[in-house]
Amino acid sequence: MGKSRGKIQDQNMELRIHEGNEKEHEENYEEPLLDHEDEKLIKRALIDFKCKVEDAMHGNYLFGIPDTHPCHNQTTKETEQLNEIKLWGVALMPSKPHEGTDTLLLKFLKSKNYVVHEALEKLRKTLAWRKEFKADEILEENLGPEFQKVAYLNTVDKEGRPVFYHVYGDLKDKPMQYLEKMRSEENSDKFLRWRVQQMEKCIKELNFEPGGADSLIQVIDWKDFQGPHTKELRSVYRKCWTLLEEHYPEIIHQYIIVNVPLRYYVSHSFSSRLITHKPSNKIIFARPGKVTETLLRFISPENLLVEYGGLKRINDNEFSSEHKVFELNLKAHASTHIEIPAPEVGVTIVWDVTVVEWDVTYKEEFIPEDEGSYQVLLQDKEKKGGERPCVRNSYYINEGGVISIFIHNHINKCKKVFYRYKTKPTVPTYLLYKT
Repeated sequence: MGKSRGKIQDQNMELRIHEGNEKEHEENYEEPLLDHEDEKLIKRALIDFKCKVEDAMHGNYLFGIPDTHPCHNQTTKETEQLNEIKLWGVALMPSKPHEGTDTLLLKFLKSKNYVVHEALEKLRKTLAWRKEFKADEILEENLGPEFQKVAYLNTVDKEGRPVFYHVYGDLKDKPMQYLEKMRSEENSDKFLRWRVQQMEKCIKELNFEPGGADSLIQVIDWKDFQGPHTKELRSVYRKCWTLLEEHYPEIIHQYIIVNVPLRYYVSHSFSSRLITHKPSNKIIFARPGKVTETLLRFISPENLLVEYGGLKRINDNEFSSEHKVFELNLKAHASTHIEIPAPEVGVTIVWDVTVVEWDVTYKEEFIPEDEGSYQVLLQDKEKKGGERPCVRNSYYINEGGVISIFIHNHINKCKKVFYRYKTKPTVPTYLLYKT
């Protein structure tokens, strides 16, 4: 590829840092659209890269150990061993490809702006690091219970990518002596191994075949993760960040860092621009008041955890992601009504309701069809701004009517309302004990 186009145009590949609460950053991160010429250059770069990878494998220098003997001919066993070289379960030999080989190699190319020799060097370093770090065996290691609550894989985004959560605030109750231990090289290395282990678990959920979800969303929650007692852990985390960028190229599609202190956001934005000379839109920051709004741009409400303003509960016995979710737009200083029909007697209606960042008056009541019957007030409260968990309630229907939900928006800003409901057959409790 010529010098003039040695790298795919920077304006197409440019990375920007978002803050979730800025108007100009309300759009999702999307892959830049490439013109026909760029697509041709990428295809040419991939063909060149595949040739160089195969040469490196046959020359036995993919791991940095070249075989320079002029008379050396590979045996059948050596050829078979080359065909078995894999990364994340994907065969790397281009002439004996796995369905995901091109996808994987393109990740290394893209991370180096499609400069082939740099991508090859990155691949070599990654394979050498994995061998030294024993990354392929790390899933079998028991690294202790210290960080079990910090990380978990849960649901998918709107494009089917796995969503991986890191909740560092769960470490806030750890004794000071424990966090200070992170200064030691041994404990620092243990944290790095744990982080790599989590990454390898996530990759097991990916599909590198064409059309598959070949990257993930990383949500990092910094709520309650501030103060001098977390300094050592933040230092180790920076090492993790560098390691992931070096050896897991393009595996993380998007970093969404939520509950970010303002001073960190300003500091990180400034330092990132100094280091890279351009911001990164693979990193999105969400201040505490914008967490739900930001996450809903990537994750549908039925797949977003209730802790972050969504409808999903762990081990939910009532709803699944298959249940239909309804959406309403609530205008500034306006009200809306949700009516759930309840014509059938002898059933229970269950419903979930959430308002993005709340700050509303919220009221539920059952209104019977019979005008001579009494209305039943189920709930009437003020929901403050920043409240997250959705409302879940249920009501046994002993006469036909409707469940009426009234919501009034107090502030000068439009809001999104999400809700769902279902009807289930129910035997009244008093009948269970009737003799």
